Amino acid sequence: MKKALIIGSNGYIGRHLALLLKQQGVDIHACDIHPQSIDHINQYQSIDITSKEAVEKLNFQVDSVFILAGLSGTKIGLTKYRDFLSINELGFLNILHRIQETNSPARVIFPSSRLVYEGQSNTLLNEEASQELKTIYAVNKWACENYLKIFQNSYGIPYTIFRICVPYGNLIDNTYSYGTIGFLLGKALKGEAITLYGDGQQRRTFTHIEDVCQQMIEASFHPKSINETYNIGSKDHLSLLEVAQKIASIYQVNISHSDWPELDLRIESGDTIFDDSKLQAIINYPYRHEFKDWLQKVANIS
Repeated sequence: MKKALIIGSNGYIGRHLALLLKQQGVDIHACDIHPQSIDHINQYQSIDITSKEAVEKLNFQVDSVFILAGLSGTKIGLTKYRDFLSINELGFLNILHRIQETNSPARVIFPSSRLVYEGQSNTLLNEEASQELKTIYAVNKWACENYLKIFQNSYGIPYTIFRICVPYGNLIDNTYSYGTIGFLLGKALKGEAITLYGDGQQRRTFTHIEDVCQQMIEASFHPKSINETYNIGSKDHLSLLEVAQKIASIYQVNISHSDWPELDLRIESGDTIFDDSKLQAIINYPYRHEFKDWLQKVANIS
């Protein structure tokens, strides 16, 4: 039986990975800074990864270590930079150091972000596309990608990096979605107008959380994915306006546009749509979800 340690198991991706890994017969060990929040994990520890002593209590004799713990956000990192650096980078290095120190056989799995890319209008971005780091969070992700390469080169620790654009959906509780889609849908469910900055033409790759996690799982156990970086794709490369229009049409609400706040505009990345051909070449993953179909199912429930 394969064993996996999920660090950050209470977060959006972590909770879904734990659920899907368990369904596939993986023995799951999990930890997070908060008390356990989900019931499909039996072996759970509450730890603070910024504490080297706390990380030493974890069992790294597993096949895979999914490092999902961390803070996310764009503007907030500019003021809470100490927390972002401490948790997202120092905590990450504490984990890598302990993996090396214990001679763990594990491969490290790390979710990175679309925010490491320089946005390019209507252009599919592959893994070698130009990078531009406009936020502390983006720098954290880029740094952790490179820490993995450093520890691999120095100590032979294998890794796989997945860059994720915009995940949506939920398989676990009654909340339909989180993040961008959660915000837009939440407005519509309250009968409020959906608000967009500017014209809403910036495009993203929207991937259902099940498709995100299943691709991570399949590739994480694939021998050809060792020490590689992959974009996670989707059937849906949509503008924010297109997403808002689909939601507004179903829930009969308006869309309102407002001027960009100066700081938000300065850190906006532009179009980030993903070329996933590198990942598809090894796992040939059949996407299970399409945004319009998922939205209709949500509408039928709500």
